[in-house]
Amino acid sequence: MYKASGIMVLGKRIKSLVFTTDIAIINNTNGDAIMAVYPFTPTLAVSNAIITTSSLPVFVGVGGGITSGIRSVNIALQAEMMGAHGVIVNAPMKNKTIKEMKQVLDIPIIATIVSAYDDIEGKIDSGAAILNVSGGKNTAKLVREIRKKVGDKFPIIATGGDSKENMIDTIEAGANALTYTPPTSAEIFHKIMANYREDMRDKQDD
Repeated sequence: MYKASGIMVLGKRIKSLVFTTDIAIINNTNGDAIMAVYPFTPTLAVSNAIITTSSLPVFVGVGGGITSGIRSVNIALQAEMMGAHGVIVNAPMKNKTIKEMKQVLDIPIIATIVSAYDDIEGKIDSGAAILNVSGGKNTAKLVREIRKKVGDKFPIIATGGDSKENMIDTIEAGANALTYTPPTSAEIFHKIMANYREDMRDKQDD
């Protein structure tokens, strides 16, 4: 991820964003920032807990699918007041809402793009300052297509996938920063406990 050029947000260059809302993970990562998006209605309690606990810049989800309209605008404004470095809107978010959000925010709006058929230019014209590309296995290809539309300068975040090769391909396609989904606390515990059990067997054999 550090091969990426990075994106400047409020004076900090960001190359890697950790996609999680787990506070324990957030406080034990060497990423540059946190992307706190989750598949439920955004709540200020969750945003506040993450922002106040994290030592890293936090970008919070403010809706677009389940939640939209004036509610998303209000959530975004509250997130800024709590210290968020940016807000993320999901792909279905209407351009009208992005425009209304832009009128009240100083922090950047990050618009999620999931398809080449999305209204990319419309989102940018409405006030999106950064694009967040999430195209699954086709992310690198999608980034290349978007670069043809927006040029070389517009900042793009993209999902990095689960391999070094995917990350490099996505960076070379034109992504300035990558998101990474870490293992859950349960998955990490599973490995730790397996090691503990192995150590206990070895001691017993001795």
